[in-house]
Amino acid sequence: MSERVRRILVRTLYTQPSSLAAGAASGIVSSLVVAYVSDSTAMYGLSAALCLVAAVRVMLAFGISPDSDASTSTLEKIYEVGAFTYALLLGTATATALILEVDPAAEVMMAANAIGYGIAICARNAGRPVIAIGQLVLVCVPISLACLYLQSLPFLVFAITILLMVPAMASITMSVFHLLRDNIAAAETSARLATKMQQLARTDTVTGLANRAGLNHEIVEKLMEIDEDQMMGLIWIDLDRFKEVNDLLGHPVGDRVLQTVARRLQEITPSGTTVARFGGDEFIVFCEIESRADCMRLASEVHAEIMRPVRIDGERLEIGASLGVAVLPEDGPDADSVMQAADLALYHAKVNGRRQTCFFDSSMSRDLARRREIEAELRSAIQKNELSIFFQPIVDLATGRIRTFEALVRWFHPQKGEMRPDEFIPVAEETGVIVTLGNWITAQAAKAAAQWPEDVTIAVNLSSLQIKAPGAALGIVSALREAGLDPTRLELEVTESLFLDDSEATDAFIRDLSARGVRFALDDFGTGYSSLSYVNKYPFKKIKVDRSFVSGPDVSRRTEAIIRAVAEMGAQLDMEIVAEGLETIEQVTAVREAGCTLGQGYYFSRAVPDYLAAMLLAQERDEETPQRIAI
Repeated sequence: MSERVRRILVRTLYTQPSSLAAGAASGIVSSLVVAYVSDSTAMYGLSAALCLVAAVRVMLAFGISPDSDASTSTLEKIYEVGAFTYALLLGTATATALILEVDPAAEVMMAANAIGYGIAICARNAGRPVIAIGQLVLVCVPISLACLYLQSLPFLVFAITILLMVPAMASITMSVFHLLRDNIAAAETSARLATKMQQLARTDTVTGLANRAGLNHEIVEKLMEIDEDQMMGLIWIDLDRFKEVNDLLGHPVGDRVLQTVARRLQEITPSGTTVARFGGDEFIVFCEIESRADCMRLASEVHAEIMRPVRIDGERLEIGASLGVAVLPEDGPDADSVMQAADLALYHAKVNGRRQTCFFDSSMSRDLARRREIEAELRSAIQKNELSIFFQPIVDLATGRIRTFEALVRWFHPQKGEMRPDEFIPVAEETGVIVTLGNWITAQAAKAAAQWPEDVTIAVNLSSLQIKAPGAALGIVSALREAGLDPTRLELEVTESLFLDDSEATDAFIRDLSARGVRFALDDFGTGYSSLSYVNKYPFKKIKVDRSFVSGPDVSRRTEAIIRAVAEMGAQLDMEIVAEGLETIEQVTAVREAGCTLGQGYYFSRAVPDYLAAMLLAQERDEETPQRIAI
């Protein structure tokens, strides 16, 4: 029997003290009546002792709470001493009344009261059978001895009856005890299991931190305990590119990274802080703060701690993180609003380039509302054909002839007028609408290009989301088939950011379409990372030098040298080099002399509708000597 079960059984002795008081009162009255009838000094003494013990027991019963801090042994011993003393005095008083041969009615009253007390106490105190059976024995033995002393046949039968009753009641008491003990033990086990299940339901199995349910519970508990003017900080953490760790190194390594981050968060945050794994690679820190500046300091320390490299099995891993921070009650009056604010701040941290900490600002809500409005309107615009495809020529710098048109999407809103691509394209990428939009652009561009001379190709920009969408390559092939366009006339432009994930889906997409004849161009070359490794790995036919090297504010002899080096590399690898952003004849001359083969920019033409693109081609084909095209 566990200590907890024993404690509960001992507590039953102190419950319902009124029943104890009623039994004591009955014994006192009975003994006083016998003492008065017999006028015996011994009976008066026993009655006085019985009254004293009964009074003390009743006071203790009402004075000691079952939830007292006293030890279980102490509570049991106090009750046991009083119970045994009272039972012995009651049995002795009854035996004395029988020996004194007082009024028969008084004898019956006293004997009935004592025997009834002994039987009743077996049921009341069955939780501690030693006490219950001990009281019964102490009541019955003196009475039985008195009956044997008197030696009359009725008393001898009475003594035998009492002695036979003791083991019978002991058996009943033990049965009740076992039932109580087993039920309490079962209830305790169920309670422990329920508590354990509740803890498991609120605990993340990988890190041991609170999970989402545990976080919600602890936040509610904390908010109920703090003062109204107490500030609380909530830091929402998202590990950058954590999926790569799982994909490249396996989930066991990913779990160890999560465990390391969890341990670091627990070590760096103040005592009493709630640290939770919200799900996936997201963590939340919720704690009391003194001021917004204090929260900034803590967020900075947390960010620096997470960004420290992790070494697992001898391999050094760089862990990046984006943080969104909000403060209660400044950024929201309750837990839900503060979590929404922190989530929105985290969203801005990731959109703005990741690996940074962003604090909530009210303007973020306006930006979010604006983005949601653009998303809804963009979806509607695609369905209502409010979007248009414009084409900007890419010109051969040696001949001046148009070699390619780059397809660019334009949105003319019926109420708001022309929407800038840099306003709606990022929203499309963030919401996934870019997949639908990109497929539509490819299909429309292919249809337009099918009407042009066969030596003119069409270039389409692809988003990484579009490439990684299921069936991406099949969608491109279907668009070409429906338009009747030869795959060799399609150029897909991708940026270096596509290859940061190093996914198999990207490799399969490029490999599949390249085998069908589709060409690939590396756009914005020089603005990303490890460009040469991408050039070496993938079958690029064209490299587009970013406009910042041609017409940006930092153009210098250094940038010219870079363009020259890239152009020479292209010549050696049989790749064409496109210079973007050409606006003046001086820039055209400079990039041509540097070795670039193709040019694109306002100097040649802005992006134009499909019918003007067709006119440009027709005009060019009619002229005997190619010359600069200007629109």
